[in-house]
Amino acid sequence: MFDTAIAGSLPKPAWLAETRKLWPQWRAQGAELAQAKLDATLLWIKTQEDAGLTVIGDGEQSRQHFVHGFLEQVEGIDFEHKVEMGIRNDRYKAMVPQVVAPLRLKGRVHAAEARLLRAHTTRKIKFTLPGPLTIVDTVADRCYGDRRTLAFAFAELLNQEALALQADGVDVIQFDEPAFNVYMADAAEWGVKALERAAQGLTCTTAVHICYGYGIKANTDWKQTLGGEWRQYEQVFPALAASTIDQVSLECIHSHVPPELMALLEGKDVMVGVIDVASDQVETPEEVADTIGRALQFVPRERLIACTNCGLAPMSRAVAEAKLAALTQGAALASRRLGGG
Repeated sequence: MFDTAIAGSLPKPAWLAETRKLWPQWRAQGAELAQAKLDATLLWIKTQEDAGLTVIGDGEQSRQHFVHGFLEQVEGIDFEHKVEMGIRNDRYKAMVPQVVAPLRLKGRVHAAEARLLRAHTTRKIKFTLPGPLTIVDTVADRCYGDRRTLAFAFAELLNQEALALQADGVDVIQFDEPAFNVYMADAAEWGVKALERAAQGLTCTTAVHICYGYGIKANTDWKQTLGGEWRQYEQVFPALAASTIDQVSLECIHSHVPPELMALLEGKDVMVGVIDVASDQVETPEEVADTIGRALQFVPRERLIACTNCGLAPMSRAVAEAKLAALTQGAALASRRLGGG
C-alpha cells in the first residue's frame, strides 16, 4: 500500500474564514479566533483519517496564507504598512509586508496546532513551513538589500521552528518552495543550500514541495504560456538529488511535466501529485491509479507517496473532501494492480 498525504493546505470552514479565497479574512478575533482555528484543525484531522490518508497534516487552518502565517511571528516584519508587489516573477500582484529590521523570531510559531495534531492522531504527521526562497519572493525587502542574504536569514528562523516542531513529535517537516519553479537559476545556485540550512540538524523526515501554484486564475493563465512541456523541474532536481532533503513533492496529474524528470530524483522519496488542485472535477480512482502507474516507470515503488499537486485551500470543502477520498481509493487501486492487496 502506498502512503498518501496532502501537499499542505485544506479549505477553511465558512465559520472560520471567507471561503474559496487564497487570502481569506477571518470571521473572529482574539481568543475566539484562536479556538476556531484549533477546532477547524480537529475537523480536518478527522476528515483525513476518515478518508484513509496515512500521513496527516493540519491543513494550515491557523494561517491566512502559507507564507504570511509564519511571518506574523517574526520581528523585523512590518505588517502595518503593506505594499503592493508583483510576486512569482510578477505573475500576480499581492499586498505584502516589509522587512524593515534584522529578523528574529518572537517565540514559537506553530506550537499550538502542531501539538494538537500530534495529540489527536496516531498516524504519521506532516507539518509545512514556507521555504526561504519563496518567503523572499513574498515580502518587500527594505533592510537586507540582497535576496540570498535575506533567504539565509529566514532559513535560520525556519530552522529554529523546525527543530521545535520535531520536538513536538512531527514526523515529516516540509518546506514549500513554489518559487523554485520560477527562479530556477537562483534555486539551483543557492536556494537548495538555503533549504538545507532551514533543515539543518533535523533527524525527522525532511521534504520540499515544488509546484506550479494554487488553482487560481493567475496561475492557470501562466501555465498556458509554458508550452507543451514543462521542464522547470529539470534545472533544480539535480541539486535536490544531491541535497540532504529526504522527499520531493511535485506536480504530475493534468500537468505538462515530462514524467521522466522524476528519474532525476534518484535516492529520494517522491510525493507524486495525483490530485489536480486547479479543477473542481473530482478524479476517479482509476485516474489516480493510472497516474501512479506512470510515475512508477521512474520512481521505485517503495519511494512513491501519493499526494495532491498543491494545496486545496481555494476549493470548496465538499470538493476537497471528495478529492481526498479519490486520493486514497486510487492509491489502494494502484496497490491492488501491483498485487499489493
